[in-house]
Amino acid sequence: MEIKNRIVVVTGAAGGIGRALAQTFAKAGAKKIVCVDLDGDGAEATAKMVDGIGRKVDVANENDIKALIDDTENDVGPIDLFCSNAGISVPGGPEVANEQWQKIWDINVMAHIYAARHLAPKMIERGGGYFLNTASAAGLLSQIGSAPYAVTKHAAVGLAEWIALTYGDDGIKVSVLCPQAVRTNMTKGKEDHVASVDGMMDPEPVAQACLEAIEQETFLVLPHKEVLQYMRNKTDNYDRWIGGMRKLNRKYR
Repeated sequence: MEIKNRIVVVTGAAGGIGRALAQTFAKAGAKKIVCVDLDGDGAEATAKMVDGIGRKVDVANENDIKALIDDTENDVGPIDLFCSNAGISVPGGPEVANEQWQKIWDINVMAHIYAARHLAPKMIERGGGYFLNTASAAGLLSQIGSAPYAVTKHAAVGLAEWIALTYGDDGIKVSVLCPQAVRTNMTKGKEDHVASVDGMMDPEPVAQACLEAIEQETFLVLPHKEVLQYMRNKTDNYDRWIGGMRKLNRKYR
């Protein structure tokens, strides 16, 4: 799909990957970009950079997502590309409090579900559309030190797969972004963390990789090329892969 003259929504747009996506799509000629974040001022700041529209939205709230979609479709036009990019991380394992498990589940998974629930039918009715869902390499591999992050990002990848295989014949295209460490507020102060073993990438090349994937209608977006080999190692010998991950766990936990 070509971005030129398209209407795009980007969540988590106040900074990091979301802001870089908005700027990249603007350079590619998007007609209008709706910049969304719980940080309303940050969303407005990004919108000013791209001559877009800023909105304060809680992506964990289904009513907010529905209103975002309905208002954009009514006031701006049909959404061509919805980038469900907002996400959070919570450290720890099964001992993490239920409230924190629910919070990360709502943001990292349910927000993607709400977008598909309320937008996919509209896209199908008019012949198609595109979803870019931000997950993580943790959704393909795992995340040392954070069970909530690993579990929710696996779920995000699984949902993206399901949407792609179920609605593909209806014209729905899907790309899922699975980077390792990216320089954002989430990774600030964690430059020596396990996710950055292959280097920490700036948001701009990550956004450019997304643009190229959308133009080529490629499902899996891997800005860190090493992740593909790690996936192959995992499927080739799961036990050996777990052994290697245990070594990483001993080093970084």
